[in-house]
Amino acid sequence: MLVLDSAETRNALPFPQLIDALRVMFSGGGTAPPRHHHEMEVPGEAAATLLLMPAWVAGRYFGVKMVSVFPGNGARGLPAIYGSYLLSSGLTGELLAVMDGGELTARRTAAASALASSYLSRPDASTMLMVGTGRLSLNLIEAHAVMRPLARVLIWGRDSAKAEAIAEEASSSGLTVEVAADLESAAREADIISCATLSEEPLIRGDWLKPGAHLDLVGAFKPSMRESDDRAVACASLFVDTYEGALAEAGDILQPLKAGVIEKTALKADLADLCAGRHSGRASADEITLFKSVGASIEDLAGAILALEQVQRKAAEEL
Repeated sequence: MLVLDSAETRNALPFPQLIDALRVMFSGGGTAPPRHHHEMEVPGEAAATLLLMPAWVAGRYFGVKMVSVFPGNGARGLPAIYGSYLLSSGLTGELLAVMDGGELTARRTAAASALASSYLSRPDASTMLMVGTGRLSLNLIEAHAVMRPLARVLIWGRDSAKAEAIAEEASSSGLTVEVAADLESAAREADIISCATLSEEPLIRGDWLKPGAHLDLVGAFKPSMRESDDRAVACASLFVDTYEGALAEAGDILQPLKAGVIEKTALKADLADLCAGRHSGRASADEITLFKSVGASIEDLAGAILALEQVQRKAAEEL
């Protein structure tokens, strides 16, 4: 059985190959039932949460991501969230690999945004704005740079020191990266705006989006959260990773729906539609597009399969 730690998981998931793996998975063949959500008592402190997210490709592989959330870990000096991915044979049930769930999630999430961008952003998009300075920010910058000729990347965050650190790290990969002092000015310049925050209030205004802009919303994973205002949602062509996930969890979609700003019919396509060719994506150079991602277990499965097969291929080449 293969065991991959965080660094090994990251190294086994290069973005060009990971984006292609997601494209194939969304084109058809994967099955993803609803995730399982369980509350677990922890004596003397807040309850913990166990999340189980299964998916499979019949006859090939099945996998499950297991994530635990222990709110009391802060007092122990430990992370509140731990995650692992277990990949097994779809023919025999044999456990094939265990890999770091956090790194897998970060890489596949960024790859899904880049995959969407390949259909939704302008092919000549050269300026990207990254809103947020968490774990996903560097991954999103690197993934988008695979699909579009980014000549300039702007980073905005409430903590300028964190933004500077991300800019320095991203610059080491050869990109031209700078910290944006003003969010509105940066948004007005950007061809691609990617947001990965926990914001409860809109950060990006529709009036800031220039013709042809692509808005990639990755954070705000609860109905109470959002990163875009009603104007942004109303003026854009709307796309999601999965209909089920967006209509259950995405505040950027659910809040405008509840307010009557949009109808469900405003959602033009999901990633499966785009990858299978049922929708062609961007329709014109001036069209403003918006992609809302909440995550899907078939993304984890695609990444886990790729990681296993990459390691196996490398081992075979070294023989």
